[in-house]
Amino acid sequence: MAANKTETQAAADIIAIEPRWPALLAILAVGALYSALPGALRLGPYWLLLAVVCVLMIPTAIAHRTGRHKLNDVLGHTVLVIVTASMVWSLAMLIAGLPSHRDSPQVLLRAAASLWVANVLVFASWYWRLDAGGPNQRDLRGPHTDGAFLFPQMLVPGKHKTSWRPGFVDYLFLAFNSSTAFSPTDVPVLSRWAKMMMMVQALISLTSVVVIAARAVNIL
Repeated sequence: MAANKTETQAAADIIAIEPRWPALLAILAVGALYSALPGALRLGPYWLLLAVVCVLMIPTAIAHRTGRHKLNDVLGHTVLVIVTASMVWSLAMLIAGLPSHRDSPQVLLRAAASLWVANVLVFASWYWRLDAGGPNQRDLRGPHTDGAFLFPQMLVPGKHKTSWRPGFVDYLFLAFNSSTAFSPTDVPVLSRWAKMMMMVQALISLTSVVVIAARAVNIL
């Protein structure tokens, strides 16, 4: 009886589906942050990016619910490419406008803070979407034993026998540390693509925090 219960529990652990709503909220938050930027830093009206994200999220969610994982991955990557390009463009416009002093210190600080938070959310979404083949592939496996990041739980003795897998919050924590410490903290990076992405994330964070915020404080 005990053996059958253990086998049943193991099977239930393996087929557990990772919740998608934290990643959905993160992308919607990026769209909201983008709408709060000054008009000169946005592409189009304030509601455009959020509207595009909402429209694309509908077929993305439907594809996941209906088991069309390939389409879900393509749509998910498309959304991330759009929000990433928008964030980088806004950062470039903000830097380009610094010499002209066209924005007040308060505007610069608000824009820098919005872009910093968006940077964390965007790259957390990328790590979540790409690590170990993405959430759809991780759902098909049991415990998380291989990926681009070495989470501490993967090193705990006996943890490989459980159903532990990283969720969006784990990748959010990783991205937050990367944007504050400009380096990984408790999660070593194993793959080259992840190292390159973390370099880009740290560079964006360094630009928004050190260059833009320091400039805004300097002219207060």
